[in-house]
Amino acid sequence: MLTTDTRTVYDEDLNLFRDQVRKFFDKALIPNLDRWEEDGVVDRGFWLAAGEAGILCPQVPAEYGGLGLDYRFNAVIGEELSYAGSSAGITLQSDIVVDYIINYGSEEQKQRWLPGMVSGEVITAIAMTEPGAGSDLQGVRTTAVRDGNHYVVNGSKTYITNGQSADVIVVVAKTDPTLGSKGISLILVEADRSGFKRGRNLDKVGQNSADTSELFFEDVRVPITNALGEEGKGFAYLMNQLPQERLQIAIAAQAGAQRAFDEAVKFTKERKAFKQTVFDFQNTRFTLAGLKAKLQAGWAHLDWAMARHLERKLTAAEASAAKLFHTELQWEVCDAALQLHGGAGYMNEYPIARLWRDARVQRIYGGTSEIMKEVVARSI
Repeated sequence: MLTTDTRTVYDEDLNLFRDQVRKFFDKALIPNLDRWEEDGVVDRGFWLAAGEAGILCPQVPAEYGGLGLDYRFNAVIGEELSYAGSSAGITLQSDIVVDYIINYGSEEQKQRWLPGMVSGEVITAIAMTEPGAGSDLQGVRTTAVRDGNHYVVNGSKTYITNGQSADVIVVVAKTDPTLGSKGISLILVEADRSGFKRGRNLDKVGQNSADTSELFFEDVRVPITNALGEEGKGFAYLMNQLPQERLQIAIAAQAGAQRAFDEAVKFTKERKAFKQTVFDFQNTRFTLAGLKAKLQAGWAHLDWAMARHLERKLTAAEASAAKLFHTELQWEVCDAALQLHGGAGYMNEYPIARLWRDARVQRIYGGTSEIMKEVVARSI
């Protein structure tokens, strides 16, 4: 269990909310983890249960069915989800997609989509990455061409979380390929539109319960009113929202690192070797001591970053630095924790195996560690 006694961004209301989230996950999430790993997708029943429990999109204003809470409530959910060892796509919906609709959506779009996103009746995805365009969003080739009062969307996307389940997708497309970044727009595409097809549920190294898909758009017609915000402002919107996306990944990384550490402590104190516990070896204790020091610093830094974000002061460089630091720390801790398990760490029956597998992609999606260094370097 995550300890929050020394945290500086949370108060009693947040602690009570965390207890509710834990109880819900104990009942509805943890018993299903293995089944979802095998199925490659989290079933819709969980989404509906999460909505009923009030842990989807807590920042949505009350007039659209939400609770109108601040980002700390999202952070609690993200921490507990990651600590539980789950890769369910609810944080993609709650921390990333929903704010595009809150911040840039029309009143009609908000009324149509936000209540269902809160209740779990609507599952969403955001389609940025393409086979030939990853971290470089200006390189997207998907187009949305005006035809009367419609856009005609053509292109393909890949590595899209919630891709098999999504009812509506925020598609990054070029409405004017001649204008570079100023020709990029965000278009809402409903999954029941003619010409939209889902590809395979991709076979990944880890995060197996998070359905991750190829998506194809072949002459998909959507009304002009499906544009999210102003045409041509899509790249600016993406840049505005990236700090929160990268902070969310940092939050998940720190909690995942803590879980891996806790698993290593538990295992080494129980496992015997050469007539003593593995923990009694100086190498084990020193390894864990070094990791604990880094985790302590990590939690303090995370609280600082969240406080900055709540004040709307967290910069793109700071958020990128947070993602870089915490995801690299997660990998260091998970790898060391697996090593301390010895051969048992390579067995899927132990939680550390899943934690280790799931951690690897954290240094890739949301902007690779190398791109994070570029962003930070530009601020120096």
